[in-house]
Amino acid sequence: MSLFDGKRLDNETFKLDIERMRKGWYTDKYFTNITIMLEKLSKLNQSFSGSNFRIPENLRVEEIINGDIEVEMQWFTRRHGHTIVVGVDKALTMLQNCCGYWEDDNFIDTSENLKVWAIQDGCKVFSDGDPLNVKPVIRVQGRYRDFAILETPTLGILTRASRVATNVYQTLIASKGKPVLFFPARFDLHEVQAADGYAYNIAVKRFNHDFANQIDTFVSTDAQGDWWGGSGGGTVAHAAIAAFLGDTAEAMINFAKLLPARIPRIALVDFNNDCVTDSLKVCKEMFKNYMAELSSGNEEEAKRYILYGVRLDTSGSLRDISINPIGDPVLDLGVNPRLVFNVRQALDSDWQFWDIRPEWKQKAKKYCEQVKIVVSGGFNPEKISRFEKLSVPADIYAVGSYLFDNHGQTVTDFTADVVRVKINGTWVDMAKIGRKQMDNPDLERVW
Repeated sequence: MSLFDGKRLDNETFKLDIERMRKGWYTDKYFTNITIMLEKLSKLNQSFSGSNFRIPENLRVEEIINGDIEVEMQWFTRRHGHTIVVGVDKALTMLQNCCGYWEDDNFIDTSENLKVWAIQDGCKVFSDGDPLNVKPVIRVQGRYRDFAILETPTLGILTRASRVATNVYQTLIASKGKPVLFFPARFDLHEVQAADGYAYNIAVKRFNHDFANQIDTFVSTDAQGDWWGGSGGGTVAHAAIAAFLGDTAEAMINFAKLLPARIPRIALVDFNNDCVTDSLKVCKEMFKNYMAELSSGNEEEAKRYILYGVRLDTSGSLRDISINPIGDPVLDLGVNPRLVFNVRQALDSDWQFWDIRPEWKQKAKKYCEQVKIVVSGGFNPEKISRFEKLSVPADIYAVGSYLFDNHGQTVTDFTADVVRVKINGTWVDMAKIGRKQMDNPDLERVW
């Protein structure tokens, strides 16, 4: 599956639209046009007849059939700093299943004629932005017309998946190893969820590898876990609270009663713009049900009422009731440090005021202190770093649209260059000016 287990995914996982990919359905038209031209030149057996060329004088060019030219191509990104590369296995699967040409209605598979090197998903590459100082992630040698139409889709998966993975990785660094919930599904087409969730999973594994950590993965849809065996998780949405007429505690009690105990109980507490009050109401009601089941000897049923956390998702246009407006009013809006401190302080102390049996007091104290605080709404590495610098008691960050960010430092666009051509058995440099063949010690021969 990646660098972390030494295995590669194949088309059992990806389920490519092979027939249409072979016909150039997903390809920029200029690649299909050049392929048609080269195929026709090959059938005509037409040799090179130009006079302005860049090859050593000792090599003859009269016998070169341009339609059958063999090239060496390299795929790379110029994102500044480190990029967590993902999408390699899917790109290789495209090359393995869609390399070749059509004879009437029959596709002639020529993938075995390629020489292919690639790094593993999860590898890091570094770039200073200079195209003369890049680290290729895939290298292919073979007849160009056999794989020319695959440049577009292979670059697409590398760009998308590596951008998501690297954005996740940078977010984890900002969170100092606190879990990051993967919440961007609603901000893009559903067809991309499997690739995005896989990129997130690889990023978490890379972070754990680099920092000797053991962060778990948290995706929100089953599709996001499709390629690696994960499954979506989540609890109560704002709409569910509306179905209970704004009574957050009642919504959570019913959720706890009816849904499997393996699903973490995370209460969404900003529906009434009063995170402190609703957090305390939920916590108190859940604890009462928890202790009632324990007292009756129903330990398994009691697990249903363990409150894992509360999630603060206050709109950036609102100031929570618990926030007294002091200083810059903009800093008081949305999920802000003071709001998180207020909720944490309230949860940790409220048990003292509960009308419960004396022997339940210590259990109540422990129950409240173990409730985690999840924050969401506009979080990115910059905002998370600010929270961490202030030691804000947030336990988990839920991050959405930022993980798709693609501007400035997050641009992760991949490109592919022909860097050499084969002339009479000799490989000759043929990169466009400003590019050259580069190496990467992580490249390994694939086939």
